[in-house]
Amino acid sequence: MSLTNNIVVLALLTLIIFISSWAAKTKFGKMLGTALLVIILGAVAANIGLIPSASNSVSLYSEIFHYIAPLSIFYLVLGVNLKQIKAAGLPILSLFVIGVCGTVLGVFIAYSLVNPETVLGDQAAPIAGMVAGTYTGGSLNFNAVALHYKVNESGVLYAGTVAVDNVITALWMLITIALPKLMQRFTSKSDRKDSAKAKAEDVASLEGSYKQTKSHSEVSSPPISMQDLLILLPIGLFAFVLTEIVSHYLPDIPSILTITTIGLLLAQLKVVHKITSSHTLGVYLVYLFLVVIGAYCELDAIYELGEIGLALLLLLSLTVVIHGFITLIAGHFIGKDWKMVAIASQANIGGGTTAMALAETFGRRELIVPAILIGSLGNALGTYLGFLVAGSLA
Repeated sequence: MSLTNNIVVLALLTLIIFISSWAAKTKFGKMLGTALLVIILGAVAANIGLIPSASNSVSLYSEIFHYIAPLSIFYLVLGVNLKQIKAAGLPILSLFVIGVCGTVLGVFIAYSLVNPETVLGDQAAPIAGMVAGTYTGGSLNFNAVALHYKVNESGVLYAGTVAVDNVITALWMLITIALPKLMQRFTSKSDRKDSAKAKAEDVASLEGSYKQTKSHSEVSSPPISMQDLLILLPIGLFAFVLTEIVSHYLPDIPSILTITTIGLLLAQLKVVHKITSSHTLGVYLVYLFLVVIGAYCELDAIYELGEIGLALLLLLSLTVVIHGFITLIAGHFIGKDWKMVAIASQANIGGGTTAMALAETFGRRELIVPAILIGSLGNALGTYLGFLVAGSLA
């Protein structure tokens, strides 16, 4: 059996995912994360001939793009329960929504200043949409926009955008950790007392919500059960079939948007939302998609990233800076609770998981569940805003 055999290639792809997951637990790997390691190791394997690269692509790759990637998005959005968003509380929810607006505005301003189309060409607008999506909800929305506009088929450009995104996200995590102490120097003692009083009032109402969802929040990747698979596989496949039917009769509607909407509607059913295995299955399918993205990165095209990398860095960093500035202004008028401001901003830029980690770092137990919930809201909104931005700039 050769490397042109789909089963052989699939076996190697799953091995790369396993190695990446193991490496992500090491001291150095933690700085990169599993997703970026999957891309990097996939690229290395392709360039040394262990798996097919873009120039000698196999049919499995296109099938993963067409089938696996949309299904991964579908399974991930099954965990978005829109009815629970109200439990986040008005202050942090307001900060999050303002942060979303700051992200979208930041993308438009950064796009006009950087003028990335001179370097990225027709892919500039889609990448701006990917940026808007990922800094609203996360990689779920990033991939949804990338799939529709086929940015994923440009392996070097896609991987470069992912790498820059990871750097910016990591830096923003450090900034948000330092933000409360920095901003307290500019906050009067009376403002601090008012903030502490408001915080105490919020704790009682949020504590019940925390207790109800604590067990779920502590398990980031629950095990997959046979019973869950018996439900997840048919609804996922039928959702894909329905999406194909909609795309046939309404070709102007992005198929990714259709399958995302189907997933969100199903997620509001209690029987579906309680299937926690959907997250684990979705994440694994995302890794399978990303390792193929890595395989599309060939060394003879890497040199092109010089100018492209600079344009991407400027576009993403300016977007985040503008988002941060607008969020800080909002925080000034919404209680001056800078830890809450930092968590809300992190839910935008890094997602619900990093926002939850930040709440734990600050010792703000009552904000752990709201961080998860607003992160879910970001997942729900990100794809729509990503398409909106990309369409507006195209």
